[in-house]
Amino acid sequence: MASLDTVLDGVVGTPGVTAAALLDGVTGLSYAERGEPGPAQDAQETAHLVSTHLNRAGFTGELESIVVTTTAHHHVTTRVERQGDPLLLFALVDRHRTNITWALRDLAEHTGRLLA
Repeated sequence: MASLDTVLDGVVGTPGVTAAALLDGVTGLSYAERGEPGPAQDAQETAHLVSTHLNRAGFTGELESIVVTTTAHHHVTTRVERQGDPLLLFALVDRHRTNITWALRDLAEHTGRLLA
């Protein structure tokens, strides 16, 4: 497994990503942060609410990711499966400096490095 510091350095090195955090998927505790990931504080709660409402609506399967878009940023939260409780990788992506598709592809690669 790559170190958290190495992975988060790579995440914020992705064009357009201005901040990143690795969170406990159950408690929201931040294990590591880069930049100023203030919105990451709510990422765990948002993921829980979305997952709960999708399940109530009859959707099956685990939530993989959430992208919340504002006028200035994409707030990307990706679930990182591991033994035990999942992790959440949060990234704040500047809408005006990157293409969200490329950013999501790069974030998926960094997520894979967390588990490699």
